[in-house]
Amino acid sequence: MLDRASILSEVERNQVWDVLVIGGGATGLGTALEAASRGYRTLLLERDDFAKGTSSRSTKLVHGGVRYLEQFNVRLVTDALRERGHMLRNAPHLVHRRAFVIPIYNYVGLPYYGAGLKAYELLSGRLSFGASEVLSRRATTDHLPTVARDRLKGGILYQDGQFDDARYAISLMRTIFDVGGIALNHADVTRLLLSDGRCRGALLRDTETGQQLEVRAKVVVNATGVFAEDILAMQRGASPETGRLLSVSQGTHVVLPRDFLPSDTALMVPKTSDGRVLFAIPWHQHLVVGTTDVPVPGSSSEPRSTAGERQFLAEHIRKYLGRTLTGADVLSTWSGLRPLVAAGSGGSTAKLARDHKVLVSATGLVTVIGGKWTTYRRMGQDAVDRAAETAALPSAPSRTLDLHLHGWSANAPELQVAGAQKVYGSDLPALQSLCDLHPELRDRLHPRLPYLRAEVVWAAQCEMARSVEDVLARRTRALFLDARAAIEAAPAVADLLANEFKRNEAARDADLQAFESVAKGYLYEE
Repeated sequence: MLDRASILSEVERNQVWDVLVIGGGATGLGTALEAASRGYRTLLLERDDFAKGTSSRSTKLVHGGVRYLEQFNVRLVTDALRERGHMLRNAPHLVHRRAFVIPIYNYVGLPYYGAGLKAYELLSGRLSFGASEVLSRRATTDHLPTVARDRLKGGILYQDGQFDDARYAISLMRTIFDVGGIALNHADVTRLLLSDGRCRGALLRDTETGQQLEVRAKVVVNATGVFAEDILAMQRGASPETGRLLSVSQGTHVVLPRDFLPSDTALMVPKTSDGRVLFAIPWHQHLVVGTTDVPVPGSSSEPRSTAGERQFLAEHIRKYLGRTLTGADVLSTWSGLRPLVAAGSGGSTAKLARDHKVLVSATGLVTVIGGKWTTYRRMGQDAVDRAAETAALPSAPSRTLDLHLHGWSANAPELQVAGAQKVYGSDLPALQSLCDLHPELRDRLHPRLPYLRAEVVWAAQCEMARSVEDVLARRTRALFLDARAAIEAAPAVADLLANEFKRNEAARDADLQAFESVAKGYLYEE
C-alpha cells in the first residue's frame, strides 16, 4: 500500500534530496525513475495528479513517427523506434503491437508510402515490430471494412505500437517507489528556494491540507511540460533565458463506437489538410480518432476542443469512414497540449518535430522540454545526466533501458484473458484477492464500463488516487471512453473513496462536484 500520510512524513523528515523533480507527467516520471534507479535520493512532486495533463491525452501510440521520417528527421525516428521496442519489453502488460493500414487513393502513393514504411521498418532493426507490405484493394478493405472505397487503389500495411498512456504513467510511479524513490501527487510547487543565486529546492503546498513544506535538494529538474516556463519564471529574473522556449499546440480526439471501424487494424491518413497524420485506432473496445494541431497562446490543465477542431475531425471521419458524425455518436472527446520546442514565432506547429532539449539556468535549475511519450526514457536519461553534472553527484550509469516496470510479468500473453484488467500485470492476483475478500467489489461500476468496484479501492490503496477524477480519468479510463457513463458512475466512486479515506458527506460531495465540473468538458458539442 502507498499511504499518503507516511509519504508526507518521509518528505518532511529528509533534509536534502539528491534530485528533486517537478512534474508528474511522462517526462517527470521518466526523469525521477532514471535518477532513483541510479541510486540518487529522489523526490518527484506533481501539482495535480500523475499524467493529469498531456500525458493522459495522447493518441495512445508508441511509435517512431512516420511523419518525422518524411521530414528526414532520421535520428528522432531511429531513437523513438529503439525506445518503442524497449517499452514493449519492459511493460508488456501496457504496450502491444498494432497493425496499421494507410489507404491509398492514387497509384503514386503505393510505391511512395511503400518505400517509406519499408525504411521505417528497417530503421527499427532487431527491435522491429514486423514487416510492412503493399495491399491490394480487396486486402485493404478486408483490414478496414468501413473505409471509403471510391477511387481506392490499395493500401500499405505496417506494424507499430499502442499503449494505455495514463496506466503506463501509474506503472512508472509505482516503479519509482520500487527502486527507492518517492513520488507525491497533489503537491503544488509554489516557489523555488534560491540561495546565493543557486536553486536549492522548492516550497511545496499539500493541496489537500494546505500544509507547506520546504524541500531542499542538490539539484532541481523542471519537467513540467507546457508549464515549464512558469517554473522558470520562479527564478525571479535570475535565469538568462529570453524569449519563448515552447510553442504550444493543441490536439483533439473523439471516441466512437467500434462499428465506425469494426476491425483490429488501425487506419492512418499520412497527410491531412493541416499537414498532420490522422489515426482511427481501436482502443479498449472503442475507436479513437485524432488528432488535430492548433497553435494555442498558453497552457491549461483542462484544454477544450474548438468548434473548428470538431468540424475538422467530423469532415475526415466522413471522408475516410463514410459516416456523418452526430453528437450521439461521440462517447467522449478530449484535448491535450503539446510542449513543442519553439522554432521562430507564429505559424503552424504541425511541422515542428518532437525533439527535446535540456537546459541549465544560471541558478543550476535543469529544465527538460519538448519530446514525446515514446522518447520519455531518453529524455529522463539526458536530464539526469545534466543534473548529476550540475550538482556534482557521484557518477552512476543509466539502468532504465532494460528495467522492467511495475506490473511486468513473464506471462504477459496469458494476461490477455484478463480483458480490461490486463493493465495490472503482476498485480492482478492481488486485485483478484481483494475481490475474494470483499465479493461485493466484483460488481461493475457501470453497465457500459468494464471496470470493477474493486479497482476504485485498489486505486485508493495502492496507486495514490485521491479523487473521483483520479480514478475515472487515469486509474481507469472511464472518462476517456464514455463520458456519460463515467458521470453516471461517479457517485458510486465518490462513496467508495469516502469510505476509504473516512471523508464526511461534505467532502464526498465536493469531490463529486469537482469531477462533474471537469467531466462536462468531455461531452461532445456539435
